Amino acid sequence: MSITVALLFWGKVRGPQPVRTLSRIVMIMFCQVTAVLMVFVMVNNANLIYGNWDDLLGTGDHVRAVPSVPPVDPAGNAQNGQSGDGKQAPKVLQKFGGVNDPAVPGDVQKTELKGQVSGVDGEVLVWLPPQYNDPAFKDKKFPVVELIPGYPGSSSTWYGTLKVSEQLKPLMQQGKVAPFILVSPRTLLLGSHQDAGCTDIPGKINADAWITRDVPQMVMDNFRADPSSDRWAIAGYSAGAHCAAKLSLAHPNRYRAGIAMSGYNDPASEPDSLVGKDPKLREANNPVNILKTAQQPPKVALLVSGAKGDGYEDGQAIAAAAKDPTKIQVEESTGPHTTDMWKRMVPSAFEWLTGIIPVQ
Repeated sequence: MSITVALLFWGKVRGPQPVRTLSRIVMIMFCQVTAVLMVFVMVNNANLIYGNWDDLLGTGDHVRAVPSVPPVDPAGNAQNGQSGDGKQAPKVLQKFGGVNDPAVPGDVQKTELKGQVSGVDGEVLVWLPPQYNDPAFKDKKFPVVELIPGYPGSSSTWYGTLKVSEQLKPLMQQGKVAPFILVSPRTLLLGSHQDAGCTDIPGKINADAWITRDVPQMVMDNFRADPSSDRWAIAGYSAGAHCAAKLSLAHPNRYRAGIAMSGYNDPASEPDSLVGKDPKLREANNPVNILKTAQQPPKVALLVSGAKGDGYEDGQAIAAAAKDPTKIQVEESTGPHTTDMWKRMVPSAFEWLTGIIPVQ
């Protein structure tokens, strides 16, 4: 379109020669800018990197407040569902609608959640397995997997680009993969191109509590989700793999397993990470250090995959620090750091996960 406009007006420019030359240079630049924007939009639509213009421009901010996060109880259970005085809090009942994105399957639901523990607000996408609405399973509670995208990344990427629900649905119907409820929360929470790194950062954001407390509570309040940590897992790729590894190891009260594809251990590996810029947070949020400082080894199984130089060595470091009952499986992958590779890994990763959280 821009080229057509330029050709249409190319010979109609009037005025002195310098004015005509400048006008034609502007036309050429306009064509180049629109071409670059068109390619960017096409790439973004194909990979669902940014969910909206606010995410792209860094003008979005999903932090309503930064309250003090209540601790877990002495038994190691998160105090989800309880108010500050220990009384049962009201259920977080949500309205769900479509995603309205042609790249995302129509059976994926979306809700806007106001995090009661974290003070974070954002969308959460949920997909229900084929057995969920089968009358034979009406009294059944289902296992859950939280899906974390890379940075930057959209809550739609797992469904639209990695095709997680489309790939797993037939495997669930065949009994090869457990009927997991798949949940993908927003993780791009701060403006100015800052990565919260799935971490509670004092005075800044409670990104950890958003993922591990508010989102699970909402899922349990609105769906027949199994509340037992033995039936929950978290999976991620790239920066999301870092989140999946550290959150599963740090919260065995919430997750039984994790899947980390092409991740990293050092938060500073992501230049925009606020955690990587803080020495204490950087050390505390390294999965290796989480294992080394744990009061007791977490009962968590973690699948780490990555190419050499892209997550494989990080997985080996986690495995070297692990002690029973922590189980770390490290697999070497081949291929570039792209969604195409992670998409291919989805079926086998979830078959592995079904060995940890089996069909019931």
